[in-house]
Amino acid sequence: MDFYRRMGIVCQQIPRGKVATYGQIALLCGRPKNARQVGYGLKRKLAGEGTPAYRVVNSKGILSGAASFETFDMQRILLQEEGVAVVWTEDGWKVDLKVYGWKNTMEDAVCLNKLFEREEGMRDEGSEPGHENRAV
Repeated sequence: MDFYRRMGIVCQQIPRGKVATYGQIALLCGRPKNARQVGYGLKRKLAGEGTPAYRVVNSKGILSGAASFETFDMQRILLQEEGVAVVWTEDGWKVDLKVYGWKNTMEDAVCLNKLFEREEGMRDEGSEPGHENRAV
């Protein structure tokens, strides 16, 4: 399965009112050293339509701002609408990861891995001769 497809699946799992880091998303996708690739994929919208990219911040809780969104404070606005407190610091808008960070568990990681495997299996089934591609 494509890294960006995995990334989209993982981002969809971030609970409303929580944030995850680029590194956390990369780790859950099975590529712990690809945090920058996560940022690139979110900025270019490679993770699919409807991916809640605004719920992803850097390892210090700093929002990406205008680099990835239409306006400088769009990410802040979307997070605040979900009840996430965002404060201004000298580094930019920031979220307290201890309070609002997604604390995924090993069980979450195992479930995601099973989901990736299931999607891989469905894709492989659909590409075999004699099988029609079907929407999932």
